Amino acid sequence: MQNDTSYSNSPSGDGGYNYIITGSGCAGLSLLMRLLQEPQLCHKKILLLDQSPKNKNDRTWCFWEKEKGLFEPIVHHHWHSLNFKSQQFSSTLAIAPYTYKMIRGIDFYQYVMQYAAQFSNVEFRYENVRSIRSENNTAIAITDQHTYTADFIFNSILFEKPTLVKGKHLLQQHFKGWVIETKEQIFDPAIATFMDFTIDQKNGTEFMYVLPLSSTEALVEYTLFTEQLLEQEEYSSALKEYISAHLKISDYSIVHEEFGIIPMTNHRFVKHEGNIVNIGIAGGAAKGSSGYAFQFIQKRTKSIVQSLLQYDHPFTKTSFAEKKFHFYDSVLLNVLANKKLNADKIFSDIFSKCNPETILQFLDNETDLLQDLQIIKSLPTSVFLSAALEEMLS
Repeated sequence: MQNDTSYSNSPSGDGGYNYIITGSGCAGLSLLMRLLQEPQLCHKKILLLDQSPKNKNDRTWCFWEKEKGLFEPIVHHHWHSLNFKSQQFSSTLAIAPYTYKMIRGIDFYQYVMQYAAQFSNVEFRYENVRSIRSENNTAIAITDQHTYTADFIFNSILFEKPTLVKGKHLLQQHFKGWVIETKEQIFDPAIATFMDFTIDQKNGTEFMYVLPLSSTEALVEYTLFTEQLLEQEEYSSALKEYISAHLKISDYSIVHEEFGIIPMTNHRFVKHEGNIVNIGIAGGAAKGSSGYAFQFIQKRTKSIVQSLLQYDHPFTKTSFAEKKFHFYDSVLLNVLANKKLNADKIFSDIFSKCNPETILQFLDNETDLLQDLQIIKSLPTSVFLSAALEEMLS
């Protein structure tokens, strides 16, 4: 909120933008793609601001869906069966009508950037965004170099860590993944390991993903839900141990590495303030109890575009379903954060007692109350009832 007085809008100085998107990651580029798909909106003057270009394969998004989505052309691999493993329950699950899909970060960035290059009204600027604000029905973005104005800013930058009040929980979902290549044919590219809890649970909730891309290549990822992060070497040691002891692989090369942190919280992120609309993690798109974000980003950006088309503004109301699933997420976070039960037991109960389609619907916030009851009945009643009462009273 610095006192900048020089307003630099478009390069020609002929006024502000219709939309500014701050942050050109998954949320920002998903929104851009959806705007440019609409004949009524694709001509709008749009500025994307980020501190640097997205030109590295810095992450992988995995998600499930029934139909072909907006980004189907860049799905890197897909699976129709998922392995779940724990000390209590292990099984290979057919997930039809869903398909589990993977998109690589670099493919996503290039796909949207190449599409956007067709539009002369879309501009990218690589500047550090210091702050944003809404003033007199105008949205303002302040970078190290300039001040830009627009009708609306769609912001995906989390400028500061959420301050938790009493009754709110925050765990970090943190993960390190290696894409490994083997000389021998070891993997089944038709089956992904969704969660493997058979590793030591000494740090709290920890599990492995194994996503085979071919018979000789797979993404192996070590994931934790904890308050504190580990030293980088600890992630590497866990991956080495798993590849050796569980996958029985001794001869392999690491062809790609990624690391990430996603907040898992029941903190209520502000959806919009004035003419600023928050998207992505900054807008609460990461599901509080699982950290899944890609499909929630798609739903949120789609609803914003629909609102622009129907009402000429991007503001969306919080639905009953959103409130319902926020409560469910809060209850699970209460259980995990207070160490009342570990996630391997919770997910084992759910996967052993419920239909895979219902589970994936539930994790996507799309089940009705009867389906919710099926999930709830699979869980230890006393533990979750106690946590639910605490959340209602908090």
